[in-house]
Amino acid sequence: MARLEAIYRTPLGLLTDLYQLTMAYGYWKTGRSEVEAVFHLFFRKPPFGGGYAVAAGLAPVVDLLRGFRFESCDVEYLATLTGNDGQPLFDRDFLLDLEGLELSCDVDAVPEGTVVFPNEPMLRVRGPILQAQLLETALLNLVNFQTLIATKASRVCGAAGDDAVLEFGLRRAQGVDGSLAASRAAYIGGCAATSNVLAGKLFGIPVKGTHAHSWVMSFDDEMSSFEAYAEAMPNNCVFLVDTYDTLAGVRNAIEIGRRLRDRGHEMVGIRLDSGDLAYLSIEARHLLDDAGFVQAAIVASNDLDEHTIQDLKMQGATIAVWGVGTKLATSYDQPALGGVYKLGAIREADGEWTHRIKLSEQWIKTSIPGMLQVRRFENEGGHVADMIYDEIAGLCDGGRIVDPKDPTRVKHIDAGLTSRDLLVPVARDGKICYGDESLDNIRLRAKSELARVHPGTRRFMNPHEYPVGLERTLHELRQRLIEQARGGVLDSLGS
Repeated sequence: MARLEAIYRTPLGLLTDLYQLTMAYGYWKTGRSEVEAVFHLFFRKPPFGGGYAVAAGLAPVVDLLRGFRFESCDVEYLATLTGNDGQPLFDRDFLLDLEGLELSCDVDAVPEGTVVFPNEPMLRVRGPILQAQLLETALLNLVNFQTLIATKASRVCGAAGDDAVLEFGLRRAQGVDGSLAASRAAYIGGCAATSNVLAGKLFGIPVKGTHAHSWVMSFDDEMSSFEAYAEAMPNNCVFLVDTYDTLAGVRNAIEIGRRLRDRGHEMVGIRLDSGDLAYLSIEARHLLDDAGFVQAAIVASNDLDEHTIQDLKMQGATIAVWGVGTKLATSYDQPALGGVYKLGAIREADGEWTHRIKLSEQWIKTSIPGMLQVRRFENEGGHVADMIYDEIAGLCDGGRIVDPKDPTRVKHIDAGLTSRDLLVPVARDGKICYGDESLDNIRLRAKSELARVHPGTRRFMNPHEYPVGLERTLHELRQRLIEQARGGVLDSLGS
């Protein structure tokens, strides 16, 4: 599987927002660059109005960490930046320190393909605050988009059921980066193949494709175009039948299918790309079956998504393969996951950890303090509940969790349930300790994980909210910090 540097040919130290560098400079300037800190990457709301997300993007994160550095050309560029007085933005000594920087952070993450829920840390960074700050933007970039697309693909594939879904989004994706990331994440989410040949080469994803309308239009008539294609590629014949008259196109495909069969080959199927897909697929299925092509698949495309597929299935469409492009690769109905990266704790000079919290007028944006881990409780039927706990304070006795959005919602967890912690070591002292994992294994994990999520949580509209809560002592700590912070604000206003 290709690594980031094989694609971009350069380290990605500058894949960051300027304010990460200005904060890093501030830490350096004030002598605080080595202060130990803990940050968490998480999202606040599931995408698409759904009830879950599928974690993706860890493999490129590992690549980023493995090759993270600032090259001489990077610091030379940074040396050209100036402040509003026209003077250099950064001291030369700071830039030299950047050039010699070696990561020493500990990183823990949820394995790709794991089903995750709001407020749970998908990734945790512990280390010198300057380094942890510099990683923020790139980590969010890599995890946000791929998690979004993997989740969208899981919904599309869920609507398709046992039918294959092909990712056809390259031509509409947001650039080269977006297309490659989308193809990879869509495969994790359940797609069977992609049309993106470069993604196939780089990531080992199966590739699929036949011909477009232009092939048919380049001949004098449709029959001639089908015959020529069958002559050129007898082992790859899925005929696009809707260039002129769809059902006439199906009959032409059947005729060429007979000629293929006489030569020892078999027509793979037909593709519908416009019109009433439910009606046309039903009529096409009758024609194919009556002609003895019961194994020929009907492939459909044309701005499909999970809702359209679900609706077509309810209408009795006989489509066996779904080509989903624009609305999958671009995440058409929600362009961003909204993942964030927040400080949870600082280690003081005496070695003691101090919890940090961010308040907001919006309760959903009030952060969770600590060095967080997620414990998932399960039974034979699947996932039951997740507990977010603080490794600094540890776990108390009992299995009560409190909803971080509504403290009046409390759930008791059965002591007999099995459990596992979701965050696993990825890097220790900057060195990668997470093994390479095949994309097929990640895809299988996603499939297994999704099967263990209650159908009510997986439904598209008004899904059941999966129980995620704070461990009791963490909830109490958070409440105290909120009260202290608000009290401090009131005191400062009063003075």
